[in-house]
Amino acid sequence: MAAMSCANCSLQYYSQLNQPLEASCMLLLIMLGKVSLNLFMLRVRSLDVKQSFMGYFCISLALLDFTVLVNIAFISYFEDFALWGVRFTKYHICLFTQIISLMYGVLHYPVCLVSVLDYYMTIAQTPKPASIGQRLFYILAVVFIWISVLFYILKVPAVSAELEIQNHFFTCPFYISVQSYWLSLTILFVIGVALVICWSEVITMVRSVRIISFTSVTVLIFSYASDCDCTVCKKQLLTRLLICFLGTWTPFVFLQMIILLLGAQIPAYMEMNVPWLYFINSFLIATAYWFRCHDIQLTEGMWSADPFVSWKFCFIPFNNQNTEQAEKPGTVIIC
Repeated sequence: MAAMSCANCSLQYYSQLNQPLEASCMLLLIMLGKVSLNLFMLRVRSLDVKQSFMGYFCISLALLDFTVLVNIAFISYFEDFALWGVRFTKYHICLFTQIISLMYGVLHYPVCLVSVLDYYMTIAQTPKPASIGQRLFYILAVVFIWISVLFYILKVPAVSAELEIQNHFFTCPFYISVQSYWLSLTILFVIGVALVICWSEVITMVRSVRIISFTSVTVLIFSYASDCDCTVCKKQLLTRLLICFLGTWTPFVFLQMIILLLGAQIPAYMEMNVPWLYFINSFLIATAYWFRCHDIQLTEGMWSADPFVSWKFCFIPFNNQNTEQAEKPGTVIIC
């Protein structure tokens, strides 16, 4: 297996010169599983959330993955055919996958940058239904990023030369994104530092936590009341943000740790998926809450930014009296 690097596109290329193009069946199964996972995450997410750039981008990614799956299935079934004067063979399955992998591999940084700027500017705003202009802006931003990345990939000389070599030798390499590696490493590092800083507070708060079912929603109730206002004492806020984040994404955090420790090489077309984006989304929302905590307005609609994590209890403190009032007959309490 030969390895080549490309500094311009933040990717690493792994080529197996004798890899048969019949691997398209395996690729079809992988894309089918990925599309199913994307649709599942979009289905189980909370729908009553504020409009955001990340939400629109996740939908666009799911649509593009579905389009790729349909194209692979179509070419695999007919194998060799002509459409609009262009001949398609199994080689085009590999070519389409390579282009998609290259695009996915360089999208992590720009998507995270645009998302964190979006949340930083809008997280403290009074929640209201998104206007047509705001939705159109998000749609145009998503389309612009996809088109820009496509032109960037096709214009990079190293990528064009590599595709020509593969066309000549009929090889089908897979691509590993360096951006996702450093992004995952950064998130785990920040979580680790936050745990070290807030370890005593985390232990105290976790010991006081109770899980209740209130209005058919599982809720964490913290009986521990801090001595300072959470919007003023940022260490207490960091503790609550950390607990809420890990309360939802702990399995995904352990998965990222295992991948990094084992040095697993995951192709870029698999690594960029909706669960990964929503994991990053929750991390970026927590970051925005941390930096804009003094501007947060404690209104009910303010907590609808994240479709998977409820950040409400990071800002609204609960004590024993609050929990006693919340416990009604028929409420299930898990100690």
